Amino acid sequence: MGRRANPGAPAPTLAAGGEASVRDLPGVGPALAEKLAARGLIRLQDLWLHLPTRYEDRTTLTPIRDLVPGQPAQVEGRVEAVERGFRYRPLLRVTIADDSRATLALRFFHFNSAQAAQFIPGRRLRCYGDARPSGHGLEIVHPSYRFLAESDEGAMRDSLDPVYPLIEGIGPQTMSRLIAEALKRLPPAEELELLPGAVTRALDMPTLKEALQVAHRPPPDTDVLLFSSGRHPALQRLAFEEMLAHHLSLRRQRIALRAHGASAIKGRGALADSLRKGLPYSLTGAQRRVYDEVAADMRKPEPMLRLVQGDVGSGKTVVAALAALRAVEAGKQVALMAPTELLAEQHLINFRSWLEPLGIQVAWLAGKVTGKARTAALARIASGEGQVVVGTHALMQEGVVFKDLALAIVDEQHRFGVHQRLSLRDKGLDGSRVPHQLVMTATPIPRTLAMSAYADLDVSVIDEMPPGRTPVTTVALPGTRRDEVVERIRVACAEGRQVYWVCTLIDEADAEDKPGPGVLRIDAQAAQSTFEALTLALPGLRVGLLHGRMKPAEKQSVMAQFKAGELQLLVATTVIEVGVDVPNASLMVIENAERLGLAQLHQLRGRVGRGAQASSCVLMYKPPLSQMARQRLEVMRQTTDGFVIAEKDLELRGPGELLGTRQTGLAGFRIADLVRDAHLLPTVHRTADGLLAESPALAERIVQRWIGSAARFAGA
Repeated sequence: MGRRANPGAPAPTLAAGGEASVRDLPGVGPALAEKLAARGLIRLQDLWLHLPTRYEDRTTLTPIRDLVPGQPAQVEGRVEAVERGFRYRPLLRVTIADDSRATLALRFFHFNSAQAAQFIPGRRLRCYGDARPSGHGLEIVHPSYRFLAESDEGAMRDSLDPVYPLIEGIGPQTMSRLIAEALKRLPPAEELELLPGAVTRALDMPTLKEALQVAHRPPPDTDVLLFSSGRHPALQRLAFEEMLAHHLSLRRQRIALRAHGASAIKGRGALADSLRKGLPYSLTGAQRRVYDEVAADMRKPEPMLRLVQGDVGSGKTVVAALAALRAVEAGKQVALMAPTELLAEQHLINFRSWLEPLGIQVAWLAGKVTGKARTAALARIASGEGQVVVGTHALMQEGVVFKDLALAIVDEQHRFGVHQRLSLRDKGLDGSRVPHQLVMTATPIPRTLAMSAYADLDVSVIDEMPPGRTPVTTVALPGTRRDEVVERIRVACAEGRQVYWVCTLIDEADAEDKPGPGVLRIDAQAAQSTFEALTLALPGLRVGLLHGRMKPAEKQSVMAQFKAGELQLLVATTVIEVGVDVPNASLMVIENAERLGLAQLHQLRGRVGRGAQASSCVLMYKPPLSQMARQRLEVMRQTTDGFVIAEKDLELRGPGELLGTRQTGLAGFRIADLVRDAHLLPTVHRTADGLLAESPALAERIVQRWIGSAARFAGA
């Protein structure tokens, strides 16, 4: 696709034109520049990389008689009739006809009198849009159009028209004009190119300049399907460099953090051995392997950066406790941070039951710890008496001072912002030394995603479940069979088992107040009303209610009652998604399951099957199901393997949903798609290795081009 970058040319500096401000463009004043900056469009090269979401083909005309419903097309004709009316709202209907005498209706709901007055019978116009059937033939609702003078030959466009993402306060024509102006300022290809020639040759890719020109103004003969699928060579060239920039950013963060020292934890591990011997079960082979990897990292005088991922119930917390004991044995402190009080309290219970018999002091710090209790906790942490400190975001607050923090453990790390994890790490900053970092997630990350999202971390996988865990049988039932499910609960509880019933809203006002995009009001049964209905339907059962609006003490009390068997049925919102461990609970009902993503459904299902009893999960849904919802429920029925589910979730929803946008920025990929472009990752990694070793300054320029000031602190 044209000439390639000169492979022998020295690495150029970043084009000054690209670094120029958007304010240099004609018509861009302070107000418009501010709106652009709100979307990260500050430099000219930000506009170059702001690609269209779709294209409109105005390079040809389609006779009205050849229009296909649902397919966008451009037609030309003369106004035959104009009708104004009011049926529920103002309506303008314009009928046009072309040379074949076929007719087409143009319908407008939003218009003004001056606009309507322009449609004069006999006047010639050209319009573009999706034709659809109506009661009087085909019509286009709110077409884009322009009038043609009789002398106007109506020349066709020489490229597809780009349609850019909407930006509040900026019209689509203004956006197109700005980007067209920015593209005029593209420097010569050899000045713009940053990739080594060997890379573009190996991938048979166009230069960056060619790729940008084609991406913004595809020629008429462009394969639209190839373009819309993202597999066109121009888009693949841009996706490659974007993935390379993100990968380089992570790798550079890792290198920067590894430049710090850390406490080398070299003890014999006697405390950890004592815990292992005192457990009522043996570690699985996977747990032993991952613990050995963590221990080996902690022996080094450089900070550990390790992610431990494992399915629900695979035993990550025990591995974290063993790592904590190694640090305590060396006279150091440990912090364990969880995103919710419920999950943090679960960790507190486990750590106290495991560590306090060994003489280890476990401190607790959360938002609800106030007054004298907070003052006492802070004093214990500052003096070092609190050897292991468990808590929530409260651990990162300004008044929290550790005596000698050597290990920071973050659970469900994707729920924290990057700066939050940096704040916890900085609690252990001692000169040039930083704490070892162990981050955990029960959300299995597909290998493709881990390769890109966690290039700054060593990844360990606990891929073996403890013995005695029973597979969970999953069924999907429509809500019309609710009575059968209630009867199933009655039988399960009569047999001495416990049940979860999960709802997606707290009360019906939530649905009214926050319908959300595409969510019908009161589309989900509310936890409050479901609690009341089930209490009436099952009068012999002890039913509890748990949701996020309850006070922490209330939530803790309800969970304690359920765990002790005092409650047989727990109606809850998704607050129980993580951290709740009740082995006797063997039936999970998830109402309106079609509203939830695969990862969340899998996490919820993981609350059962934690004991030796056969367990079941009922996914109740409200028909009709969308195609995606049907696929999700089918995946849940077919497998309990978290990694298989994660791969499907990545395929269906993309990386942003799986990882959390705050943590990675992956949802901010403008062009790349980790599923579609996974085949590029090996070359991305090889190219990154070469650039970091031989041309670190060039690597920096690539990162600045694509990420700029938004470079992630992913080494946190």
